[in-house]
Amino acid sequence: MKDVEAGVPVAERLYAEGSFLRPPLVQFYECDNVLIEGVTLENSPFWVIHPVLCNSLTVRGVTTRSHGPNSDGCDPESCRNVLIEGCLFDNGDDCIAIKSGRNADGRRVNVPTENVVVRNCQMRDGHGGLVLGSEISGGVRNVFLEDCVMSSPHLERGLRIKTNSVRGGEIHDIYVRNLTIGEVKDVIVINFYYEEGDKGDFDPTVYNIQVENLVCKKARRAFQIRGFERAPIRDLRISNSRIEHADSIGVIEEVTGLTVSQLSINGQLFQPG
Repeated sequence: MKDVEAGVPVAERLYAEGSFLRPPLVQFYECDNVLIEGVTLENSPFWVIHPVLCNSLTVRGVTTRSHGPNSDGCDPESCRNVLIEGCLFDNGDDCIAIKSGRNADGRRVNVPTENVVVRNCQMRDGHGGLVLGSEISGGVRNVFLEDCVMSSPHLERGLRIKTNSVRGGEIHDIYVRNLTIGEVKDVIVINFYYEEGDKGDFDPTVYNIQVENLVCKKARRAFQIRGFERAPIRDLRISNSRIEHADSIGVIEEVTGLTVSQLSINGQLFQPG
């Protein structure tokens, strides 16, 4: 990361024996028409499935079971036209984390991840069920999640967008429907203060996020949603959803165009105030 920020050319970044870098378990790079189907992948040294700069990718009927450090289940990065369906994720980090490059390298390559469908998946342990970020400097758009089930006492967040003013990124047109969550720490998280927080010159741009027909049985917090005053989250819509028990509502700050319709929390209709 120091070499990236120092502008060292990619061809000169040589890290071989003795660098002790942990590789992903499966990584297709600049590939078209990729199918990963019907396999179980366990105990990865780093992210389990990490397609990079791929087009037309299908991950179907796959189980990822890995609880080591940073062991995300499936992380499409700067990919286009992605289908993830019928999978089981049981991980030590994010179950699905949609990415597009980190900081200066992400802005240099500047390829968003776009047109992603996630459906009929199960998420168990992990830091987050469906996550966007935090390596998201190239942006993410057109993500659709439907008919998924998340539940574990060790699942920390249901839906999560994580970035900051060092990462930046334009994130928009994210649609979630028919999501069932059993037990989770936070239901919906959009956090502009991840890791480095507000210490850079690249404000995130996050808008048009829609959540419909979400049911959660038990959570510590319903929301952890924090934009910047100068760059608020825009057009967040939550409808026809129910959180049966939440210890607290949590935080919603620096959001413009927040629309809530038929959302009940602890048995009462919720209206942001």
